[in-house]
Amino acid sequence: MDIGIIGSGNIGSTLTRHLTALGHQVSIANSRGPASLAALAAETGATAVTAEQAARADDLVIIAVPQKAVQQLPRDILSKTSAVVVDTGNYYPSRDGPIAEIEGGSTDSEWVARILGKPVIKAFNNIVAGSLAMRGVSPGDPRRVCISVAGDDPGAKEMVQDLIRALGFDTIDAGSLADSWRPRDAGVLPRPGFGRAQGRTGPSRRGPHCGLPTESRRGGGSVLRRGEELSWPRACRWTVAGCGRMSLWVYGATSIP
Repeated sequence: MDIGIIGSGNIGSTLTRHLTALGHQVSIANSRGPASLAALAAETGATAVTAEQAARADDLVIIAVPQKAVQQLPRDILSKTSAVVVDTGNYYPSRDGPIAEIEGGSTDSEWVARILGKPVIKAFNNIVAGSLAMRGVSPGDPRRVCISVAGDDPGAKEMVQDLIRALGFDTIDAGSLADSWRPRDAGVLPRPGFGRAQGRTGPSRRGPHCGLPTESRRGGGSVLRRGEELSWPRACRWTVAGCGRMSLWVYGATSIP
């Protein structure tokens, strides 16, 4: 595929390395200009370009910049592209400044889509760059973790899921863009018997990040499978995505009336 990546931070540069290794044609851009990307281009075989050039990629454009930089993107090009646009970011008011629409209840990716004038797919926002770089493994490997994908276009979402699987990860369909806050809120709950919950205990749009293993085990040995609902702690219904040795990794939370 012809892929443009705008943003050369931890996520953008990691995806550049992975996608070029898979044989994709990758253009990489940042706010400092192509010359600043010479080393990454030499390492990966990607082409260092301007943001405008990256936005013209034929198949996929990945936005890997802070929310505060979204309004500086080439919106005139992105609004007209036929490529699938992926938003990888998360909203941090301390970094991005307060954004009234998001503070008022819009998800950050709904806001990004409105600013760009283009529907987006939300992905790569619930896994840290180190895990994205190192944790891709073959299908069936018990260490394989999940990355969530949210969006309103089923075809575009499936395209991004296929790409994620090729990178060595499973995927979770996180629903519509309006639901895209939930995977960002992926929390960590200790297994029953290991102490107090570390994750949030209510429906919040801010929380810790994690990659999501594909299944987990209860203390008694039975399997908690991805997508199963777990009412623990009692105030919440969590959708199980997997676990570590001592923790359940969960997908979002919905209060139980």
